[in-house]
Amino acid sequence: MAAIAPLPTTDPQLHLRAQAGWRKPEFALWIAALLPFVLFPSYLQLASQIAITALFAVSLDLILGYAGIVSLGHAAFFGLGAYAAGILSKYGWGEPLSGLVIASAFAGLIGYAASFMIAGFRHLALIMITLGLGLLLQEAANSAGWLTGGVDGLQGMRMWPLLGIFNFDLYGRTAYTYSLVVLFLLFLAARRLIHSPFGLSLRGIRENPVRMPALGAPSRAHIRKIFTIAAVMAGAAGALLAQTTSTVSLEVLSFQRSADVLVILILGGAGRLYGGILGAIIYMIARDQFSGLNPQFWYFWIGLLLVSVVMFMPNGILGGVARITASWSGRGKPS
Repeated sequence: MAAIAPLPTTDPQLHLRAQAGWRKPEFALWIAALLPFVLFPSYLQLASQIAITALFAVSLDLILGYAGIVSLGHAAFFGLGAYAAGILSKYGWGEPLSGLVIASAFAGLIGYAASFMIAGFRHLALIMITLGLGLLLQEAANSAGWLTGGVDGLQGMRMWPLLGIFNFDLYGRTAYTYSLVVLFLLFLAARRLIHSPFGLSLRGIRENPVRMPALGAPSRAHIRKIFTIAAVMAGAAGALLAQTTSTVSLEVLSFQRSADVLVILILGGAGRLYGGILGAIIYMIARDQFSGLNPQFWYFWIGLLLVSVVMFMPNGILGGVARITASWSGRGKPS
């Protein structure tokens, strides 16, 4: 009688370490991020906006793509970071790096407070709560015109040179450098997070939050942690926008911004981390080009792009690329 081969065992730690390894396309993406300095110097302001939007999308991906927390009010933390950095600058403290840290911490503090409410709900109730919180915060900012400027926006911001040397000029060189470095550093932190046991627990919570506590992963505590981290990153993105443009308006808290970043994430592919970055690049460039061609109806083309991607690549562009790559790899293996 033939011996039965033992079932293969997998070590979760080895699996996570294997996933955490850097791949060639990743290196290529970050090297390509430097090309605007050489090839498109007149588009550095747009490149700065893309980097900021990409950071915002990565923050949403942490809660939506990995923990399954659907939010229609994520712009609340983006706006809190923007207003915190703007108000600091207006009232005498325009140092960018410390302002970025303070604004991110403030958004994270509010996110931590909100996480106790968020952790208790799922699905439709969660969507309505996040939407309601976002709308309430926008109206509060509108009512506090003495502090935020209301519908006129925050006026009188004065940003100091970055590191005391580099001014935020009209060409966007300093703004893009600053935004890209912050994006890269926070992306490294997010990448390390999702390839850790904590990140693996988040995936389990996304699939079945009821059974995870039985495996030793407290669902609500983990949700509170990742929601706070995402709020910090969204606040950093908002602070970057305020510091690089020296303007803050009620639009940073709007439902439209929350909807846009959700579209960006769906476009690139949720739960893949790079999906937010790729989606931001495609969305922002498409918006820039379509609005130039037809300022009145450019949203039609954005909608058409989104519908096409969802129809042919339900898991986003990165999901579609992964499926095609896996299909070709399967064909290449001997049967």
